Parts: sequence; C-alpha cells; structure tokens
Amino acid sequence: MKKLVTISRQYGSGGRMIGKLLAEKLGVPFYDREIIDMAVEASGYSREVIEGAEMKAKSGFAYSLASALSFNEGSVGTLSVNDRLFLAQFQVIKEIGETEQGVIIGRCADYVLKEMPGVTNVFIFAEQEDRIQRAISEYGDDPENIKNTINSIDKARANYYNYHTGYKWGDYKNYNLCINSSYITEDEAAELIKNYVEKRKYIEEEE
Repeated sequence: MKKLVTISRQYGSGGRMIGKLLAEKLGVPFYDREIIDMAVEASGYSREVIEGAEMKAKSGFAYSLASALSFNEGSVGTLSVNDRLFLAQFQVIKEIGETEQGVIIGRCADYVLKEMPGVTNVFIFAEQEDRIQRAISEYGDDPENIKNTINSIDKARANYYNYHTGYKWGDYKNYNLCINSSYITEDEAAELIKNYVEKRKYIEEEE
C-alpha cells in the first residue's frame, strides 16, 4: 500500500486539518507550508515572493505544467519569476512523491504526481454556511468581508490550478475521492480517507 495522498480543498472546508489528521493516522509526513520552505531553499527566492505568486495567478499567465516538463537546465534562465517559482515547487513535490509516502496539501500536487501509480487524490468541499462559520471561528477572518474572502481565495486557487495544469480545479474526474466535510467531523473525514487508501485497488506499474 502506497501511503501517498494529495488533498485539494475549498477555503473553509477544513481540508488542511483533515490532511494533518490523516498524516498522523497513516504515520507519514505532512506537507503544506513545508513545501514553500523547501522551494525557498531550492530556488533562492523569499517565502513572501513564493506565497504571493500562489495567490496571483491571472488569465494571462501563459504557462502550463506540460511546458514545464519540456524545459531543460539550459532553458531555465529564460523563464519568468512565476515560472521558476512554480518549477521549484514542482520539483519539491516530485521528490516527495518518490518517497511514496506523505500527505500533500494543494499546489497542483495531484497533477504533478498523476503519472505515479498508487497516489490517492482527494478533494474536500463543504456547504457555504459551514465554510463561513469555520473561517470566522477558526481562521479569524472578518465576518463583514467573509464571503468576499472565501470567493477570492477559491478563485485564486482555481486560477493557479487551471492555468498550470489545463484541468479544472474541483472537477471530480481529477480525484479518487471527493468529500463534503459539512456532514462529518474532521477526524471522521480523515478516517474515511485512511480507510479508502487501505482498501482501494491499485494498478501495478507495467514492467
């Protein structure tokens, strides 16, 4: 059994905490902001620059993961800052995937590792009112602007994913398992994913 899981999530759905609980249940490393730390070390860019790039994906950002795979070391110097930042995180996620264990939050990890057999890709979503309540009570967001906050962050995540992968963020076809966290606790959601990882069928690599 390969204990390698990626989690994409709507803002306010509790996806990060579910992922952290899952990592504890599986006994594997948890990667969220740790990926930024690793990318900072690999790229030489500051944490602020990398975090900012994640939230500023725009429709004119003409770069995809497919094109990233076609670059070699000699062409890296021609890339924009955004391209290099994405490539830095891309390489970090690939290295994590090669360990065959870990829970990775966001950052197109499901697509980065899509050619790796045995990865379990999960999408966490929730009802709007539950997302609002969690964002205010647990994240400390401003109640007066909470709907705009949720919409803005979801849009940024969708743009980042869509423009880098060419796929639609949140489309069920990109995931093995989609969970509405409004109807179960975070611990129950983590246990559900753990059970799925342990019981799912795995396609063996071709010799």
